[in-house]
Amino acid sequence: MNQIKAGAVLNYVIIGLNALVGLLYTPFMLRMLGQNEYGLYSLVASIIAYLTLLDFGFGPAVVRYTAKYQAEGKLQEQHALFGLFFTLYSIIGVISFGLGLLLYFNIDWLFDRTMTPEDLSQARIMILLLLVNLAFTFPMSIFGSIIAAYERFLFQKTVLILRIVLSTAVLMGVLYAGYKAVGLVVVQTVFNVLLLSAHFIYCKKELRVKLRFDHFKWPFIKQILNFSVWVFLGDIMFKFYFNTGQFVLGATSGTVEVALFALGVTLMQMYFMFSGGISNVLLPRITSMVALHKSKKEISDLFIRIGRLQFITMALILVGFIILGRPFIYLWAGEAYAPVYYIELIFFLSTLVPLIQNTGISILQARNQQKFRSLMLVTVGAVSLIGQILLSRYYGAIGCAIAVGVANIIGQGVILNWYYHKKQGIDIFRFWKEIGKMAVVPIMIAVLGYMLMNHIEIRNWQEFALFAIGIMLLYVPLVWKWSMNENERALISKPFTKVIRRFVP
Repeated sequence: MNQIKAGAVLNYVIIGLNALVGLLYTPFMLRMLGQNEYGLYSLVASIIAYLTLLDFGFGPAVVRYTAKYQAEGKLQEQHALFGLFFTLYSIIGVISFGLGLLLYFNIDWLFDRTMTPEDLSQARIMILLLLVNLAFTFPMSIFGSIIAAYERFLFQKTVLILRIVLSTAVLMGVLYAGYKAVGLVVVQTVFNVLLLSAHFIYCKKELRVKLRFDHFKWPFIKQILNFSVWVFLGDIMFKFYFNTGQFVLGATSGTVEVALFALGVTLMQMYFMFSGGISNVLLPRITSMVALHKSKKEISDLFIRIGRLQFITMALILVGFIILGRPFIYLWAGEAYAPVYYIELIFFLSTLVPLIQNTGISILQARNQQKFRSLMLVTVGAVSLIGQILLSRYYGAIGCAIAVGVANIIGQGVILNWYYHKKQGIDIFRFWKEIGKMAVVPIMIAVLGYMLMNHIEIRNWQEFALFAIGIMLLYVPLVWKWSMNENERALISKPFTKVIRRFVP
């Protein structure tokens, strides 16, 4: 349990670091690279990113089955499982490398009309480096999943934090020295190899992990594929909701509306990060609970307990954006992007429910029952696409966001909650009763703050920071007093109490 708590805390440290890197490193990189080099770098990275989809959801499968066998005390089966996944990932690595080589040898045919010979030469070098990186990553990524399954989050997250800090520092040094996009790819490849090698060494030395290649059974492989395909489909369809909007707007409304929607998606992705800090470390624990046949009440209790903690965080971000979102957009992106405020409100409000209930995804994965959710996402995604096409013609990016938001509310707000209650035995009524009580204070702060901001103008970042601090000083004590229970207060206060007692006699 200490590892889970440490993993959740370090997850939020990683989220904070990534946000800080985005705010500080990205503008520096843009200036040092220049528009052409950055465009070339982004294009190659986005192309290679499509090959990472060949993962097919095997990462959660490794975690799920490792945790299951560990709970059941089946050591030999774990080693056979590792050998099987290492083989599958190696095959995927070879396939992805082969597909990438097709791109490498056809780079001239694809881009010779829009790129100079020098650009094409650099693109080939970057593609080859990234392909080697990808081919190495696929088989070696199993060891990171094994560490997660063993709940050794302290090591895993600490190494990742070191990578973020050190790689960012080296990348800035490389850019300052005059190296361009190819230099960035080299640095990223080196640090990726170091991270994966650290995972491998830890698994061999500390966890005593072995790979067995003599125990493959086709029925078990079919079972894994049945698990992974629904994880893969669910992940793809969740991304589909938000990625199709840009293509639809490009065809119906023009580039200005595309830019508005794209910026909204960027902010929404940052919003998503803060929800996964706790739930991302729970799959091994939930799998163990399922394997040990824990009661529906115990699993419901976990679902509600984690949902309450997530609501505290997500409600703070939502309240802050409702009050300060408009001046934030003006200061960060410019007045031309003012409609993004309303796009983002639609995104934030419509995704609040799935983001405070994403422990349910871990429960479905632990029980190997993701099929309903994945098929639901496919169906609602199709309805969302039709709505985007119709509404974007008249209301642009905001109409597109409305279609996405309504789809999320219907699919992941109504239908999925019904499924959790009826088919998974989760006490959804108790969940919403508790969340309803917690929501009173955030709603009051949001309404009063929104009304107040209609009469106040924020002109610079200093004034913005003062108002943001003021919201925090109002939100935290009121939520602490009226929304949180004793266990939640103790969970937050205990670490600070320990530190104080250690340094104050």
